[in-house]
Parts: sequence; structure tokens; C-alpha cells
Amino acid sequence: MTEILTTAANGLGHITLNRPAALHALNTQMCAAMIDALVQWRDDPSIHAVLLDHAPGTRGFCAGGDIRMIAESGAADGKAARAFFFTEYRLNHLLFTYPKPIVALIDGVTMGGGVGISMPARFRIATENTTYAMPETGIGLFPDVGGGWYLPRKPGQIGMWLALTGARLKAADCLIAGIATHYMPTEILGPARAQIAGAAQTHEPERALESGLEALSESAGRPKELTPENIDRINRIFALDSVEAIFAALESDASDWSAAQLATLKTKSPQALKVTFRQMREGAAMPSFEDEMRSEYRLASRVAARHDFQEGVRAVVIDKDNKPVWSPATLEAVTDALLDDLFAPLPSADEWTPLVAE
Repeated sequence: MTEILTTAANGLGHITLNRPAALHALNTQMCAAMIDALVQWRDDPSIHAVLLDHAPGTRGFCAGGDIRMIAESGAADGKAARAFFFTEYRLNHLLFTYPKPIVALIDGVTMGGGVGISMPARFRIATENTTYAMPETGIGLFPDVGGGWYLPRKPGQIGMWLALTGARLKAADCLIAGIATHYMPTEILGPARAQIAGAAQTHEPERALESGLEALSESAGRPKELTPENIDRINRIFALDSVEAIFAALESDASDWSAAQLATLKTKSPQALKVTFRQMREGAAMPSFEDEMRSEYRLASRVAARHDFQEGVRAVVIDKDNKPVWSPATLEAVTDALLDDLFAPLPSADEWTPLVAE
């Protein structure tokens, strides 16, 4: 099966993820194929816009990356894991800097790697099937694929909350969080596709897309997670200056919501929580997306080989017992020295670099 389907006609480049058995989770070959198509269309004056979607009849837009492969590689020499991250992050950066408007139909599960390829899109259309999350702290990882850039730039402290808890959002919450730009029920995706195709044939595709998609968009209803009361709590508690302070504030807040957040956080890898907290704070001040991806590559190259990622993948993906045994087992045992080592530059020959335009 061809895992990436590409077509180009009438001004529109079209990429369809086609790995349904894995909810279109990305592997190295898929990322490379997308890069090849995008580079070709970037320099083709006949292509005015790009549509990114997944094969019909499946419930996921893109569930993430090839976690099992990354864990197996990380437990060995790490070469294949590093090659995946290197290629995936080049794809993320290419999309971020792409000169032509991109539309992503995030119709279904959109997690991890799926977030990385959809967030750079100028237009991100959610449906009633959309479920967004960056759940990496639950497997000992961190919100990569540009998470350190996008999440700190969400309203208030929503990004820090999403990054630490791995909370799952439906469409109404995605609109509030700035994850989706439009909401459309699936029955009008046909007209939306026709509008996208028509806009790609104009001389001002971005303006045509903006007006056309806005005309088709509908209300997504009331939020489930990001109610005004919860946003107030998020902005107060997740602005604190350490993960330990966040835990303490949740413990002292007499609400069911805070109790639920605390219970969730207690299941996460302490190492991953502290890595993610620092990533969010540093990412908020990162000079460029390129710098962010370079930092995330350093982290990914190291974290993939560590105990918590191996254990998290075992517990969640392989054995599915959901009983990971984290090491270090407590937040206090995750030292600043360990974090400094994980965030440190790589040898110059091993650092991540963006794709160079030819």
C-alpha cells in the first residue's frame, strides 16, 4: 500500500495520508515522501495551494509517529529513531515556512505527529470527529514536532496545561485553544473540498480560501474542557514557576476539575513533566521555529534512549497494562543536572538542520 498519496491538478497540490491500520501514524518514509511533494510544488508556479487530509473511511487524521519503531531503535543504537526525528522535523519546518497556503482537514484523531503537520497550515478545519491531544508525557516523551513553539503561544496557559496533562480536546475546545481555525460537520466537507479546489485556481488563493471557508464554517457548540471557569484555573495554576508548584496548587484547589488534573498528572513520567515544563518555558522565548526544532531534536535523540520512554511505550503500546514504572519515580528526583544534560547541544556534526532551499 502506498502510504502517502499525492496529486497535483488545477492549482491544487493534494497530500492524503494512507496508512489506515495505524491511524495514519507517520514513519520516516511517509515524511520523506511528503517533503518530496512539497518541495516540488513549492517551486511549481502552477500550484497555488495545498490540501492535507487522510484516506476516507478511517477515524484518524494522524495519530502520531511510529512509536514502537522509535522505542526499539532507542533501546539499541538509536540510529533509526534519530533518522525519523531528523526527517519529521524537516517536514515540520518545511510546512512552517511554506510560501503557499495549506489547508489541513483534521477530521478525526489528531495527535503527536498529526499535530506537527497540521499546525503549520494556514487553515485547520475540525469536525465532530476531531480529537486533539499531545499525550507524550504519558509515554515518557515530550510534545515535540514543534510543540515547544505552538503550545506556549496559545491563549494564557492553555498550552502548558495541554502539554503537561495530555488533555484531549474536541472541536469546540480546539477553536478556543487556537488549534482549529474552522469547524464543519463532515456532511459539508464535500462542498468544502470543492471550495478549496476552486480557490486554488484563483490568483489570490489565500483570500479566496479565507472567505470561502468562513462562509461554510459553523458553530461547534459549547466547550467541554475550556469553560470560562476552567480557563481561569488554568491561567492561574499553570502559570506557576515549577511542576511541583502546579501540583501543590491543584491539591489546594477545592474543585473536581483540579482533582482530576492532579490525578492525571500523577500518572505521567516525572522526567517527562519536568522536561516538558522547561521546553514550554524556553520555547516561549525561542527566537525562531528553526531554533525550536533544533532544541527538540536534541531532546528527542536523548529521551528516546532513556528508561521512561522505553517503559512508557511498553505500558501503553506493547503490553497495554497502563502501569508504567517510572525512573526517577518522583519529581524531586529529576535533577536540574539531568535536565541540563538532556537540553545540551549535540556535537556539531550531529545537530539537526533544516532543509536548504535549492
